[in-house]
Parts: sequence; structure tokens; C-alpha cells
Amino acid sequence: MSGYISDMRKLVGHRTLIQCAGSVICVDDKGRLLLGRRTDNHLWGYAGGSVEIDEKIEDCAKRELFEETGIIADELELFCINSGKEAHYIYPNGDEVSNVEIIYICKKYHGELKPQEEEIEELRFFRPEEITLDMISPPIRPVFEKYLSGIL
Repeated sequence: MSGYISDMRKLVGHRTLIQCAGSVICVDDKGRLLLGRRTDNHLWGYAGGSVEIDEKIEDCAKRELFEETGIIADELELFCINSGKEAHYIYPNGDEVSNVEIIYICKKYHGELKPQEEEIEELRFFRPEEITLDMISPPIRPVFEKYLSGIL
């Protein structure tokens, strides 16, 4: 959990916070998507997390990609914004968020895969046709629907 969100949780407990996040769908040269299995709900998702105070959203997305996967983004392309009721989520620990998530696509990157132990159980590249919505963490399912509908 980021510093800012962690600090806010100390003040508000589990109450709903508006959480601004930067996220990255990393795509390899075969069109496969890099996904990580989350340690909190054991479902799959792309790299992403909360913006810190005064941090640029692109820098947040790059930071989260590196922290969670070991991958360094060379280029990001804006894909979409995920917000609203579908992006509202209650984490397994009871923390509630209303997400405003800015998602990028990254096709140019370097680095070696290394999962962030606290947040990611496993990293794996998936062919788009292998991905089903029930395997994806709930607040980001609308993003996968949009992405997969555009390529399948």
C-alpha cells in the first residue's frame, strides 16, 4: 500500500477512499499480456497502484510496473480510464475504494521478470484467448472487456 493511502487509512479506517491509480497493460512482441496473480484475492491483474502526492500519473504507472514486475517501461500509450461503480472495490481486508484508474499500454520495455513478493504470487504472460473475466480481479474487469473486445 502506498504511503499516501496508508496514511489516509490511519485516519479513516476502512471507509471508502477515492483512489487515483496508474496502471499498465504490458504486451510482449507475441501479443501476450503480462499478468500477476495478486496475493490478496488470488486473482490476476496488470501492474498498477496509487499515485503519491504530486506524482505524475505516468511516473506512477512506470513505478508500479517496475515494483510489481521488474519491468522498466520504455514507452507508454494511454489506453483508457476506469472509474465509476464498476471500479468500486472492497479489498479482502475490508478497505473500500472508489477507483479512478488511468491505464496505459506498454509494448516497449526491458528488464527481468521479478514479482513483488508482498503483492504478487506469480507473473505470467497470457495469450488474449486464454483470459477469462472470472480469473481477473473484479475492479479491473471492465478494462479487460474493453481491451479484449478490441483485439479478439
